[in-house]
Amino acid sequence: MTIIPRESHTISRKDISENALKVLYRLNKAGYEAYLVGGGVRDLLLGQKPKDFDVTTNATPEQMRKLFRNCRLVGRRFRLAHVMFGPEVIEVATFRGHHQIEETSDDHNNSQRAQSGMLLRDNIFGSIEDDAQRRDLTINSLYYSVADFSVRDYVGGLNDLQQGIIRLIGDPETRYREDPVRMLRVARFAAKLNMRIAPETAEPIPRLASLLRDVPAARLFEESLKLLQAGYGYSTWLKLCEYQLFQPLFPTLARNFTENGDSHMERMLAQVLKNTDNRIQNDMRVNPAFLFAAMFWYPQLEAAERIAQESGLTYYDAFALAMNDTLDEACRALAIPKRITSLIRDIWQLQLRMSRRHGKRAWKLMEHPKFRAAYDLLSLRAEVENNPELLRLSKWWGEFQVAAPPQQKTMLNTLGDDPAPRSRSRRPRRRSTAPRRDNNNAS
Repeated sequence: MTIIPRESHTISRKDISENALKVLYRLNKAGYEAYLVGGGVRDLLLGQKPKDFDVTTNATPEQMRKLFRNCRLVGRRFRLAHVMFGPEVIEVATFRGHHQIEETSDDHNNSQRAQSGMLLRDNIFGSIEDDAQRRDLTINSLYYSVADFSVRDYVGGLNDLQQGIIRLIGDPETRYREDPVRMLRVARFAAKLNMRIAPETAEPIPRLASLLRDVPAARLFEESLKLLQAGYGYSTWLKLCEYQLFQPLFPTLARNFTENGDSHMERMLAQVLKNTDNRIQNDMRVNPAFLFAAMFWYPQLEAAERIAQESGLTYYDAFALAMNDTLDEACRALAIPKRITSLIRDIWQLQLRMSRRHGKRAWKLMEHPKFRAAYDLLSLRAEVENNPELLRLSKWWGEFQVAAPPQQKTMLNTLGDDPAPRSRSRRPRRRSTAPRRDNNNAS
């Protein structure tokens, strides 16, 4: 263990959340050890502002609940205490100990493994030394004490932080098998912090990537948001592809990758992730429904065209069936919530209506709650494909949105026959299969 005294590091209490300090001081006053740990310490040492502050202690979750009235216990796989201060939550974990595998015990102080080696339950309590060894990365295993303002380093994390190295603690293959999501964390932090992955940490990842299929799809959905909607999604995507981690998360997309990486889908992926990163860096809101709608647009388009050719259905009906297929496969891997898939469907269906602007259609379209997202996807498609027709359509909608009503009328009156011929030619076909379309829509 290395103890770095206050004069030898840059962490100051003024940069730490007041509520995190309250938790630390109260635990110390009650006779417990307590430390700030993890990403908060790492970011403070890097001169960055932490997103949140985590605390670790030798107090058990039940002791925490007695000590803090504003505390609730969460989690089954990892039992944690959440101390609530209005919108801010300070997460407190008891020091983790080494595994004592008891497959059939009802005792909470045990761990359980699946046959693959993945930990199903892990509520072993131990010392701070044990806790340091149980953490994922050396750079996230640094402990700050408010008792003497020192930083404790048990695994060489400070040196790795200074050298810009992402290193897993312990035997990498064993740790990945315990929790395959650790592979995603390694890739995510390498991209986020622009650090290199230690060779022994990187080596097992490609051959163990398939273990991610054993992870609950709902957990992988949450991880996907951390990977792609945290401000460094583009570089994370490249890292995921490099280590063959993208395919288990997005099999539909990975199946359509090309040798040169220049397909419409791949260009769309790159552009939407770059745009998302820019929005986050500018403190603008991002919507996972839009991100996924853009990412899966070209597989959806290809599926719709294939179904239309094979079945003889109208394109509109084939498109509706394709949405079911595309989203079903995506949800098997990620368990995208229905509240998001319903928005994805809206954004996609609006793409079919964007070219139909005659009469009152344009105004009605603008009243749709997801019109803005649909317009943004249209603009992305135009940019990705460099398609003159899409570029004109995107430009028209951009001008129409900000135009005064008289100018909007003029814009509609000068549309001429474009694109009315296409919609007229398709209308009789849609009417002839209306019952089938109603059944599909009802589902």
